[in-house]
Amino acid sequence: MQPPHGATGPLVAALDIGGTKIAGGLVDTQGRILLRALRPTPAGEDGDTVMKAVAEVLSDLRADPRWDAAVAVGIGSAGPVDAAHGTVSPVNVPGWRDFPLVPRVGESAGDLPVVLTGDGVAMTAAEHWQGAARGFDNALCMVVSTGVGGGLVLGGALLPGPTGNAGHIGHISVDLDGDPCPCGSRGCVERIASGPNIARRAVATGWRPPEGTQPTAAAVAASAREGDPLALASFDRAAQALAAGIAATATLVEINVAVIGGGVAGAGPILFDPLRAHLTQYATLSFASGVQVVPAKLGTDAGLVGAAAAAAEALRLEAFALSA
Repeated sequence: MQPPHGATGPLVAALDIGGTKIAGGLVDTQGRILLRALRPTPAGEDGDTVMKAVAEVLSDLRADPRWDAAVAVGIGSAGPVDAAHGTVSPVNVPGWRDFPLVPRVGESAGDLPVVLTGDGVAMTAAEHWQGAARGFDNALCMVVSTGVGGGLVLGGALLPGPTGNAGHIGHISVDLDGDPCPCGSRGCVERIASGPNIARRAVATGWRPPEGTQPTAAAVAASAREGDPLALASFDRAAQALAAGIAATATLVEINVAVIGGGVAGAGPILFDPLRAHLTQYATLSFASGVQVVPAKLGTDAGLVGAAAAAAEALRLEAFALSA
């Protein structure tokens, strides 16, 4: 029996759940998104209201004839997540605390198997399958945006960890006496290198955005491109923190490549040039010194593609050729 409407084999239904949007899609064995659905995240509402939006996304997908080819559901969610227990507690969705997302999605998806992972791990799965980490057996992939997350590929396989949070580089401490982080630690990579913290630090040192614009990392990057020393210094500090985290990871598990995605990566050379320079100062041991730093390729599609890839890998779906 041929899959309906042009699908090339079994499909995985994917969910990408964040604080502002809930995206859904049907992903084929080549990593193509054949169908999309979207709802805003009612992040300020109670847990059942947020789940209703998830169920609506799944209902949109199920209404398409191609749903008949779906064999699993993959979820990439803002965290923390607990894949072992199927629950999520996203920091930016207060109505979900230890929310039983996996069983609830299973009910809405016709009892297909459901695989949950953190959004950083999902991005990693996507970039290893179809993006900048393709062909590398050992990789760190990072999302540098409002927060900083990540995931690991080791020995050619995605390493989500027991709870789906392995590789969460954003909460490695790289400044032992640094500012307190909302996670409870101090001097975390995220506290230094995330977009809001790049802007916060620039403002604290006297930088001001152009009149009529907000103090964002994008605005800081624009000023840095024009040579503003305060803007350049804030990005340099972010790059230093990222380099220290990448070097620590390379020393611990021996990675070949670090892939950087997310909105802050859109700064381009303003971020990547000092990051590569700082990495040479931190990754000094022979087995850690050759790490390549490259931009991610999949952009906003990484969440859906990665959720599907993580599910296919966890369930050993042979039709999905996840290795290059």
